[in-house]
Amino acid sequence: MKLRSAGLFLLLLSGLQADGQEKEVRAMVGSDAELSCIHTEEKSFDLNELYVYWQITDTSGKIETVAYYLPGNTSVGHYNNRYKDRAQMSLDSMKQGNFSLHLYNITPQDKQKYDCLVFRKMTEKILEVKVMLHVAANYSMPVVSAPTAAPQDEELTFTCTSTDGYPRPNVYWINRTDNSLLDEGLQNSTVSLNARGLYDVVSVLTIRRTPHVNVGCCIENVLLHQNLTVSSQKASEPFPGTTGSNTDVPGEAEAGRSSTVVAAIALLLTVVVGAAAGWWCRSRCPHRPPRGYAGPRAARPELGFTDHV
Repeated sequence: MKLRSAGLFLLLLSGLQADGQEKEVRAMVGSDAELSCIHTEEKSFDLNELYVYWQITDTSGKIETVAYYLPGNTSVGHYNNRYKDRAQMSLDSMKQGNFSLHLYNITPQDKQKYDCLVFRKMTEKILEVKVMLHVAANYSMPVVSAPTAAPQDEELTFTCTSTDGYPRPNVYWINRTDNSLLDEGLQNSTVSLNARGLYDVVSVLTIRRTPHVNVGCCIENVLLHQNLTVSSQKASEPFPGTTGSNTDVPGEAEAGRSSTVVAAIALLLTVVVGAAAGWWCRSRCPHRPPRGYAGPRAARPELGFTDHV
């Protein structure tokens, strides 16, 4: 008798021990993924003898079917509408021993361990493969807001935001002066799931005011081996209200620069006027002979070589 009910076959599968191969697949949100399940010892199969199941186990331990094929069916079946039109197997490939599942338009909820089970004539298990699907999404570049504390405040507060990432991130604040990690007790991070099932993060850092504060916010995506780090400011730029030996008052600095420019222009004009006056004097005034000059003299004949007899 051929089973056409996926529910009855699930009851039969529940008593079988899983001992198959295990694989891992990584996919980005919105992309497609292939969960491989291939029988390598045989190359030709009769679909009228095969029972093929792709299933997952939810957090309560309940088995959920992603896609299945039973003898006599002309297409792949689905229990859950979440996978309908997104999870497919190729019947032609199955005849050649390739029972891989093609999962389209990956979502964060697709992060699961998938079981591929292939039986011949209900009781002969010929293949079992477990595939762990890891799902990832890139976080947006962090944005660090500059503190707006008044000059008399003793603390500065920075806020770092990043959105639409997966999985849950690690958040670090860095002292950019020496690239050391700041104490986690100084930060308060909130990570939440948005409507797309992706994570948004807001982290608030509160530190004591010091001259030339420069901190960095780092969002780490462990699955992608990715660290996105943004500094709060340029290292040489002090925040409003901070004081230090290298901090200039804007008005005084501007006045100093203006005075320097004026002095340089005055010096240049003095040199030009002096050069012009010297040239005019040389061209107009009579030439005086140099001191000690006694007038023109006849040139003395040079002594030649004399042959001595």
